[in-house]
Amino acid sequence: MKQNGRGFNQFFLIIILLIFVVALFGPWERRNTEYSQAQLIKDITDDKVKDVFIKPNRETPTGSLEVVLKTGEEKTLYATDVTELEKLVREHGIEPQIQEIPGDNVFWTTVLPIIVVLVVGIFIFFMVSSQNASSGSNGKMMNFGKSRARLSVGEGRIGLKDVAGLKEEKEELYEIIDFLKSPGKFTRVGARIPKGVLLEGPPGTGKTLLAKAIAGEANVPFFSISGSDFVEMFVGVGASRVRDLFADAKKHAPCIVFIDEIDAVARRRGTGMGGGHDEREQTLNQLLVEMDGFGINEGIIVMAATNRVDILDPAILRPGRFDRKIAVGTPDIGGREDILKVHSKNKPLGDDVNLQQIAQTTAGFTGADLENLLNEAAINAAMDNRLYINQDDIKKAFIKVGIGAEKKSRIISDKEKKITAYHEAGHAILFHVLPDVGPVYTVSIIPTGIGAAGYTMPLPEKDEMFLTKGKMMQDIMVSLGGRIAEEIIFDDITTGASSDIKKATKVARKMVTRFGMSENIGVINYDESDDEVFIGRDLAHTRSHSETVAGEIDKEVKAIIDECYCKAKEIIMEHQDVLHKAATLLLEKEKINREEFESLF
Repeated sequence: MKQNGRGFNQFFLIIILLIFVVALFGPWERRNTEYSQAQLIKDITDDKVKDVFIKPNRETPTGSLEVVLKTGEEKTLYATDVTELEKLVREHGIEPQIQEIPGDNVFWTTVLPIIVVLVVGIFIFFMVSSQNASSGSNGKMMNFGKSRARLSVGEGRIGLKDVAGLKEEKEELYEIIDFLKSPGKFTRVGARIPKGVLLEGPPGTGKTLLAKAIAGEANVPFFSISGSDFVEMFVGVGASRVRDLFADAKKHAPCIVFIDEIDAVARRRGTGMGGGHDEREQTLNQLLVEMDGFGINEGIIVMAATNRVDILDPAILRPGRFDRKIAVGTPDIGGREDILKVHSKNKPLGDDVNLQQIAQTTAGFTGADLENLLNEAAINAAMDNRLYINQDDIKKAFIKVGIGAEKKSRIISDKEKKITAYHEAGHAILFHVLPDVGPVYTVSIIPTGIGAAGYTMPLPEKDEMFLTKGKMMQDIMVSLGGRIAEEIIFDDITTGASSDIKKATKVARKMVTRFGMSENIGVINYDESDDEVFIGRDLAHTRSHSETVAGEIDKEVKAIIDECYCKAKEIIMEHQDVLHKAATLLLEKEKINREEFESLF
C-alpha cells in the first residue's frame, strides 16, 4: 500500500512538471503593454531607433513590431493592423524588415494534444487502481456481496476470567470451549455439539463480552459481524454476504461466527407492514440454509446476541440451528460486587469505599450500568483534583446515573419547598413502615435533572426473583404516599404526583391482566402489550377479550388503587407526627440519610 502511494506521488509530480514546461516554453504571446505607438513616434523623432522588424501573425493583419534602439534595448509593440504601422514607419524615414508569416508547428498542434489526452487517461486509471488496492476487498467497485465480518486470530484477547458476575452462563459455555479444543472426546460417544448458541437478555448485561471471551478462551478464529451489516438496498446482497461469511468460516474451521444484534436480520417473516419477499427475508432464508440445510458446516459454531428474542423467526430458534439459548440477565448482589471489583482494578479507591454496600444499593443495575457508575465517580474525583475515589463520589454518581444530576442552583419558592418536603416524607414513611419495600436510603428535596422536585431512594436488602401480590400492593401504596401527604397537610393536591400515579396504575393493571391477581377477573391473561406492530407482530391482530371484560378490568384496577390509597392514608395519619418532623428536617438540611430518618421514629 505504501509503494502504491509513493508511485502515485511521483506520477503526480511528473504531471505538474510537464504542465510547468508547457507553460514556460509554449508558443504563448508575452505582451509588453508599456510600449505604445506614441512612444514609437517619439523614439523615431529623437533618432533613437536602429532597426524595426515587422512580424505578422497567421491571422493577418494582426502582428507585432519589434523595435531595436541604438542603445541595444528591444521593445515590442502589438497591433491589430501591422500594415498601418509599416506605413507610419516608412513615413518617418525608416525602412522596416518584414518577416514571413510563421507556419503551423506540428508538435504544438498535433503531438501535444495527443500527449495530454494520454496523460490524463493514465492518471485517471492509476487513481482508480490505487484506490481499489489501498481499500481492500470492501473498496473494490461493485464488490457488494463480500462479507464484512472482522476476523480476530491470535493471543492477547480476553478470557472468561475477565468476565465477572455471570457464573452460571460461563459454566454453560465451557462445553463449547471444550469441544473446540478437543472435538474427538464428543464424537467418540456420538455427541453433536450445538450448532448455534443464542445469548439473550437486557442491554448491557455482557452478551457481546461473553462471545469475545469464548473465542479468546478457546483460542480459535473469531468472526464478528453485526446483523445490520448483511442488509443493503440492493436485492440479494445480504444473502451473498451470508454465503461469503460461511465460506470464509469453513476455511478457518473450527471457528466461531458471532452475529451481534441478530434481530436486525432474523425478524419474524411476513409480518408488519413490509410483507414478504424483501431483502431482509432473503438474507434470513440464506442464513437458515447455512446453519442447517443440505450443506454441512462442520466445526463452525454460530453465536448470536439479541435483547428482542420475542420477535425472532421461529425457524431460526429451532434445535439444529440455535440449539442452546442462554439467558444473560441482570447480576445478583454477588455478581454486582464481582463486576465492581473488575471495573475498579485500575481506579484508586479511598478507604471509605464499600463495594458490598454499593452492590446492595444498585439492585437491577447491569454490568454496563456499574461500569458507568464507577466512571462517573472517577470523573467527580478528577473534577475535585483528587487522586482517589471516595464513597461520596460514588453516591453522587449513583444519584446522577439513576435519578439525574441535582440542580442545587435552581431557585424554588418556600411554598414549593414545603410541599416537596411533605410529599417526599409521605413516601419515606411508607418505605419505612411497610415490610417488603424498604428501608429508606436517602430522602432529598433538591431538584434533579429529570424534572423531579425531590426524590426518595430505598435500599433493597436482597434481590428478589419474583414479586408477590402483597409486595406489589405495597409498591402501589408507596407510590401514592406523596399525593396522600399533600392532601392531608395542605387540603389540596398538585401535579407533582403524576409520575407516581402512572407507576401505580401500571402495576395495578399488570396485576389484573398479566398475573391473575384479581378475584373477579380470575386467572386469565388479558395482557397484549407485547404485540406491537412493526417489530415482528401482525398488524391486523384482534383483541382477545370483549368490551365487557375490558370494563371489568378497569373496575378491578380502580378497586386495587382505591384499596391501596385507603391503607396508605391510614398509615400516614397514624404517623403524622413523624411526617411533620421529617418535613421540618428536610427543609432544614435538604437531604437526610437513613440514620437521620429512622431516628425520627
